Order: sequence, then C-alpha cells, then structure tokens
Amino acid sequence: MTGPLNTGDTVGGRYEIRGYVGAGGMQYVYRAHDTITGRIVALKTPKNRSAVKRFKRSAIVAAKVNHPNVAKTLDYLKEADARYLIEEFIEGEDLQAALLQRTNFVDPYSAAKVFHHLAKGVAAAHHAGVVHRDLKPTNIMVVGGYSLGEIKVTDFGIAKMAGEELIEAAEGGNETLSASQTAVGALPYMAPEVIESPREVASPADIWSVGAMMYHLLCGEPPYGTGLRAVSKIVAAAVPPCPKFLTTNTQFAPLACLKKDPKDRPSADSLVSKCGKLCYSPGERREGLVHRIDYGSYGFIATTHGDVFFHVSSLYGPGKISVGDPVVFAAYSGGGAPRAHPIVVMNK
Repeated sequence: MTGPLNTGDTVGGRYEIRGYVGAGGMQYVYRAHDTITGRIVALKTPKNRSAVKRFKRSAIVAAKVNHPNVAKTLDYLKEADARYLIEEFIEGEDLQAALLQRTNFVDPYSAAKVFHHLAKGVAAAHHAGVVHRDLKPTNIMVVGGYSLGEIKVTDFGIAKMAGEELIEAAEGGNETLSASQTAVGALPYMAPEVIESPREVASPADIWSVGAMMYHLLCGEPPYGTGLRAVSKIVAAAVPPCPKFLTTNTQFAPLACLKKDPKDRPSADSLVSKCGKLCYSPGERREGLVHRIDYGSYGFIATTHGDVFFHVSSLYGPGKISVGDPVVFAAYSGGGAPRAHPIVVMNK
C-alpha cells in the first residue's frame, strides 16, 4: 500500500479503506466503503501536513458546486492531525488515460461532446463563485472510455490548495516552477495570467485551460508544448497552428478560448451555449481491426460483433488507413453491414 493509509483502516468510524487509487501532486486518493450508506466513495488526504488548513478551506469551497459534470464533494473529516475529503467515486479513468494513451487525438464529434460537458461543469462552478485553477486532463474523469458515458471535473476540493501552490511556483521563478509537481502538470494548460500575475487569476483562466485541453484532444498535443519551454509561448499567446486534418473539417470550428487578454475569452455560459449548437454523435464507440480495403476507398473492420463497413473519407487524422490498423469508431445501421463514422486509428 502506498500512502499513510492501509486497506482495512477505518476513517471517522465510517469510511473503510478498500484500496489505494493513486496520488496527485497534492493528495493521496483511496477507494473507501461508506459503512452507513453502503456506497463506494473516494477518500482523499493531503500529502503535505502544512496543507491541512488549506485542505479544509478547499473542501468548503468545493461543496458549493453541484452538477452532473462535477464530482460531488460529500464530506470532510478531521481525525487527530489528519484531514480527509470524501468525494463521489467515479468508476472510470482520467481523460489522459481514457482517451490520450491509446490514440494521439479524438475525432471532432467526441471532442465536441467532451467540450460541451466540460463547459457545463465549469459553468456550474463559476456560478457558485468557484474557480478551479488547475484544470488539466488528469483532473477530468471519463466513464465508458471512448463512448464517453459520463464526463466529470474533479478536484475542486483542492482548487484553493493548487492555486496557492501555483502562486508560489510562479513567484518563485523557473526553479520553483520546475520543482512543483502541480505546476509541471498544469503548465501545458495554464493561462498566461497564472504565470504573469497569479494573485489576480479569475474564471477566465479556467476557460483558457478548457481551450488548451480541447486543442490537445483535437490536434494530438498541447497548444504550446510541454515543460518549461512552453512558458514563453504561453505568455506570448500567439495563435497556435492547427494541423490540416483539423482545419479542413467543417463539422467543428474552434472557439476563442486561447486569447491573451482574459476579457476577450468567452464565459463558461457562452461556451455551453455555443457547444449546444455543435453537431456531434452520441453513438457508442467500438474498437476493431481493419481487415480489408478495396480500391483504396472503402473496406471492412472486424469486430467481436461482426464486420463493419467504412469509407476512407470517414478517417479523422493525418496519414492513411491500412489493413491491420486497430481503430476506434462509431457504428450505424447501413443496409447490410453497419457503417463506421468517424474512425480514428489507434496506437499499435
């Protein structure tokens, strides 16, 4: 077991630890059984003892947000010198693990759905007066993998803690920035003002982060790269180039989240409204293997449910599709074999 708790430990006379989930930059996360309600919950505790006071303040702030696209804060406990936050447990993976480890990007329909639900979760937080400050793929949970059954923003419970650490990292210079695990993870999605004036960060910083994540989902990499090399590019806020496979797709138009001046970015409510007008498919995503291509224009994907027909024009991304490629796609009824659209080639 990693962290200060072990399987079988009981916290607050109520939460029985069932297993270790993992650790973020600031906290340990456990799977726990609530012996009163009978449900499984996420139990989080800070890594750093100096953060316990900030942990309580963050929990109080997080409890204000109540929305289906936000992981619900359920309880807060103090036990001796330790502090614990109880949150809704989400049976899924974070955005990085669910979508970006097996494909370099997702199709515009999937991206539009993620965008819409993220915008709704962030809008709910902003209505409650809560700014996340640390939005990044590892703080977005996905249920159902590529089918995107549920999308939830997590870790509002450490938003204030993360914000204070980011302030310390930014004001301490590159050496402190590079030493902060929270800052390093957030940097590719960090708004210019978080670096330049971290004590003045407000809700537009979350909008930037949402835009940066969407660029990553659509293009295969963060808009300004990763590591300390990204700092000067983020501060300059030049419009990042988009690959041709994105710009030639008329189904999805980019929104102005990555504007240097926070006042020029849309509000979360505006994003919700605009995303609601996007045309995206809610269809279940399947996986298969291309086993036949005829005349370089159409072919069939082998799946556990039988063959699925596809046309090469349904491929999203650079390059070509080849026999033997693993793919993820949505399938629809098509007079004979089901038809696949859109299609993304997975990493081999």
